[in-house]
Amino acid sequence: MKTLVMIIHPNINESIVNKRWIEELKKYPENYEIHQLHEKYPNEIIDVKEEQQLIEKYDKIVFQFPFYWFNCPPFFKKWLDEVLTYGWAYGKSSGYKLAGKRIALALSVGVDEKEYSTTGKYKYNLDQLTSPFEITFNYIHANYRPLFAYYGIEQNVSEEWVERSVPLYLNFLE
Repeated sequence: MKTLVMIIHPNINESIVNKRWIEELKKYPENYEIHQLHEKYPNEIIDVKEEQQLIEKYDKIVFQFPFYWFNCPPFFKKWLDEVLTYGWAYGKSSGYKLAGKRIALALSVGVDEKEYSTTGKYKYNLDQLTSPFEITFNYIHANYRPLFAYYGIEQNVSEEWVERSVPLYLNFLE
């Protein structure tokens, strides 16, 4: 079964690592369905039914986005608010349409990993900072999985650094 990879990047053409990950995923169309939200909805007007039908087709879903301002891009929050509706994603009569689906986050992170720790600059690790996603997906009975993060892209944009991320990301997706 394919993995649905939801790309939420407001500036994918200027991206380095996220764009490279997409290029790699396109080499394996039998394994990955790529769904770029900003490309699909350039005006950010979401076809909720279409998104729900898409999500229902997959047992493995990964949300890939740059982590900035200690959160996700705003369009992802809008997507969550509009697509995960009462009566479909949760609620007594919903059938919990995402129940049991394996869901994870794949993040590109600008700063070094050591900065995301109790002794680092930001005092919290990514698991703590992304806990609202875990809570959200657990609330709708999805099987939230540990996240993938590739750190340090602001400090090192070399081709070697970016390429180092590719097998790590593919391994995570498997």
